[in-house]
Amino acid sequence: MNSGERGITQPRLRVRDVLLRGALYGLASIVVLLIAMWRVGDHNDREESLAVVGGIALVFGGVFVVFGAFLWACCRGDIRRWRDFRSLTSQYEGATIMAPTMVRCGVTALVLAPAAMGLYGLVDEAAIGSWLYGS
Repeated sequence: MNSGERGITQPRLRVRDVLLRGALYGLASIVVLLIAMWRVGDHNDREESLAVVGGIALVFGGVFVVFGAFLWACCRGDIRRWRDFRSLTSQYEGATIMAPTMVRCGVTALVLAPAAMGLYGLVDEAAIGSWLYGS
């Protein structure tokens, strides 16, 4: 990557790259969810925490992807990375940085949501006394 006009990192971000990195972050967040699930001992608390995480991730993920896609469309291809923050010259150019950030965070949450809901189903159907059931 090189610095082009006004110190903006080239090449600019592409939708495919942002979506792939968001999905990768989502897969990593599933590992964090598994560790957090094992830290909650009580069965009912474990179920409730998984349901809440799944619901919140679904709602916020959808909102972030839609709003990020709207900002991306408004930027007309001028999409920048966070390291290009110093290249902003007006208050409206902040959307060029926030668009890929919101899309990436939304995709991360949308990958996490079905995993949390799936774990909720597994914990709900787990046999009493198993490591998945909890105490």
